[in-house]
Amino acid sequence: MRAWMGVDLGTQSVRAALVADDGAVLGNGAAPLQSRRWPDGRHEQDPESWWRAVADASRQALDAAGPADVAGVACCGTSGTVLLVEDAPGDPARPLTPGLMYDDARAADEALRVARDPAPVWAKLGLSPQRTWALPKALWLVRHAAPPAGPTARLAHQVDLVTSRLVGRPTAADTSHALKTGADPLAGVWPEDDLARLGLDPAILPPLARPGTVLGHVCADAAERTGVRQGVPVVAGMTDGCAAQIAAGVLSPGEWSFAVGTTTVLKGVSAELPHDPTGALYSHRSPDGLWWPGGASSAGAGLLSHEFKVDDFPELERLAAAREPASCVMYPLVSAGERFPFRRTDATRLTLGEPADDADRFAAILQGVGYVQRLCLDHLRALGADVAGRVTVTGGATRSAYWPQLMADILRREVGVPRYSEGALGMAVLAASAEDGLVPAAARMTGPARVHHPRAGADFNEPYERLVAELHSRGWIGASLAAAATRPAPDSGPRP
Repeated sequence: MRAWMGVDLGTQSVRAALVADDGAVLGNGAAPLQSRRWPDGRHEQDPESWWRAVADASRQALDAAGPADVAGVACCGTSGTVLLVEDAPGDPARPLTPGLMYDDARAADEALRVARDPAPVWAKLGLSPQRTWALPKALWLVRHAAPPAGPTARLAHQVDLVTSRLVGRPTAADTSHALKTGADPLAGVWPEDDLARLGLDPAILPPLARPGTVLGHVCADAAERTGVRQGVPVVAGMTDGCAAQIAAGVLSPGEWSFAVGTTTVLKGVSAELPHDPTGALYSHRSPDGLWWPGGASSAGAGLLSHEFKVDDFPELERLAAAREPASCVMYPLVSAGERFPFRRTDATRLTLGEPADDADRFAAILQGVGYVQRLCLDHLRALGADVAGRVTVTGGATRSAYWPQLMADILRREVGVPRYSEGALGMAVLAASAEDGLVPAAARMTGPARVHHPRAGADFNEPYERLVAELHSRGWIGASLAAAATRPAPDSGPRP
């Protein structure tokens, strides 16, 4: 059976999936990863553990699948994870440093330098590099690598190490993973003069390739380690968030997806590059040339696990269904700081009113996540983006039958829950796209398992507008977003 392999390098594990041409998952594999964290915000992993885990997970997926002809492989990784490597005898990506993970916050001084002297192209793209982005960390690595990096050193993203070892030579970096390192997705190049001015020598930067490009073919050593046949094409991937978007089948303009886990990540599709003067929204370039705007909110299910025992969730959900709306309105943050749909480092959990009991507080958190999602879409609408398409939800929230329905009621539109939403599946689709394009590959390999329609009589407008008014009065959102959020919008989403 012809199949495609997708590999997802996460924070806690590497997952591999072998997926048939019709989207059937033939085999899965997983291998754990270990992190080192420090109280000052440093977060590292051993890059060698990534390659070991990729090999183990790939073999597991192949063993589970049985006989299958692997036609291509693609990898995604955590956005903003970087290290220094060099091409050594027998190793095209020998690590010179630990991997600085996506949320490593050590590069504070470098981030300030980038903010003071940004590349003009970043402003054009609406990019506002942040402390945990790859570019400040790359500048930190160049200054602080011990021992000092030699003339053969080069910068690599997490997946660059894996693809280089799969192919047996240094590979190009895809423009998706390179976005937070400062790459220009408009032109598909590095803004070398601007990066050099900041202190990043262009000589250490990898060449760039658009996602979906064939980077090379599996070499003999990698075939022995992973079990993937020698000669299989290795396709340039995308970040883990983009991989989940592909798996959800969100690929047409006007469609949007929310990945609801500890936090809430928004991804969508636009024919035109949306410009966000607040810097909360940034856009990836898709393999077919469209724009994939997105942002990550710190509001999500994290507050549920912080406040309640997981074993109590089913009963609390049952009781929450009778609290629509809840007695209080909440912006559900666990800790200080919000990144999207507005940027405020001083934003903290906001509660208007008092919950009547635990079930009411639980309901307020669920509804609060829905209000944040609605505000995200209203923010996009205020920027002129098309938000008329179906909304898809993935992540831990979809394990609940009630929560996606609540989202449909609050958002006043269809909410689809895809059959699969794992990043490894998205990368399998991207690997297949190298032959006939992303949309045709996704059309046959992805699809919604169920669709929730807004229920007649469900009305969350008043608490949502009360929350919006409070956010505006605190100065967390501007007048244009507050006006867009209270302006009537038609119920959206195509009917199946």
